[in-house]
Amino acid sequence: MPPVLRPRKAAMAFILVTAALDVVAMGIVIPVLPALIEEFSGSDARAGTINGALIALWALMQFFSSPVIGSLSDRFGRRPVILLSALGLAADYVLMAVAPSLWWLVVGRAVAGITSSSFTTVFAYMADVTPPERRAQAYGMVGAAFSAGFIAGPLLGGLLGELSPRAPFWAAGALSGLTFLYGLAVLPESLAPEKRMAFSWRRANPFGALRLLRSHPELSGLALVNFLLHFSHHVFSAVFVLYAGHRFGWSAWDVGLLLAMVGGLDMAVQGLLVSHVVKRLGDRATLVLGLFAGAVGLGCMGLAPDGRWFALAILPNALWGLAMPTIQSLMTQRVSPSEQGQLQGATMSVASVAGILSPVFFGSVYSASVGVDPLFPHPGTPFVIAALVLLAGALIGWAVARRNGRAESVSA
Repeated sequence: MPPVLRPRKAAMAFILVTAALDVVAMGIVIPVLPALIEEFSGSDARAGTINGALIALWALMQFFSSPVIGSLSDRFGRRPVILLSALGLAADYVLMAVAPSLWWLVVGRAVAGITSSSFTTVFAYMADVTPPERRAQAYGMVGAAFSAGFIAGPLLGGLLGELSPRAPFWAAGALSGLTFLYGLAVLPESLAPEKRMAFSWRRANPFGALRLLRSHPELSGLALVNFLLHFSHHVFSAVFVLYAGHRFGWSAWDVGLLLAMVGGLDMAVQGLLVSHVVKRLGDRATLVLGLFAGAVGLGCMGLAPDGRWFALAILPNALWGLAMPTIQSLMTQRVSPSEQGQLQGATMSVASVAGILSPVFFGSVYSASVGVDPLFPHPGTPFVIAALVLLAGALIGWAVARRNGRAESVSA
């Protein structure tokens, strides 16, 4: 095994804090962005479609920019990419804070999609400094940091949203700016010069990056599961805030509080439970268990008769957190150190395709489930569909796990 770089503890802490602060910055605007869209559009049903379209735009920009950013980090190192992305994200939130019209929000979401692509480099950084057998645990720590941000972000956004729908955007910009300054002081480079790869547009464009998945046959099935996972997950960003307000009469504070509970459970699962379950069951069985539990939780949310039952459904849904770190671990073990950035760009592109299609789909389904003469009689239909998609992912994951298991035993 090649030597693993081990940066000082302050650098590892920065990666986790960066992950948390980035999600705090994004989570702050979740409770207020749909309301701001509704203010500009003047229609609840139309706001659902527009919100889904803006989320899809964010994902579209990630589709094109993630492979470029991942390849740039393979060429120039992780540090400059992470720092510049944090600085760009800070500027973007300021832009959205002063947006006078819906079109300004459109531009802001497009820029956010580009700057948020630094997540690919964060994951590549962790792969640089972590041996393969510990990557599920390491990605669980990153996931826990994301969840910590997901707790604080919506809570802070709900609180600030009661003061002004613009205030959360200013706070998000300040947090991203602090991330840049903090990293400038403590973050070392994790990718040694001899392990870097020359930049090539052939590899950096999204379709070229996706070829990496085809060049490693065992990655293809995992990429499909990853797509279905992200497709289902976007039901929350696309319709949850609108659905909760329409169905249960929840305010921005109520939504922020529930999202904080979701984040707390997810932090516990990824930060504490993943390593123990992986040691007992292995990466693949842990992946399938997480996907199946998420499908159960989503189904219960869609069929919940009132807000209390919806809130209880977050308990089985929390085990969904077992899936993300294990699928990341499985995929990183199948490429070389110089391909980690490209791999993360490719997997982010897969997630972005899901993010392009899913919000538009679920936003349209929700819009067709409310109003005077809805096409679907139940407004929880998007959650039920998402549950079925995730169940399909669990079944495919089981088949891929068996095939990959045989392949590894042969190669061993």
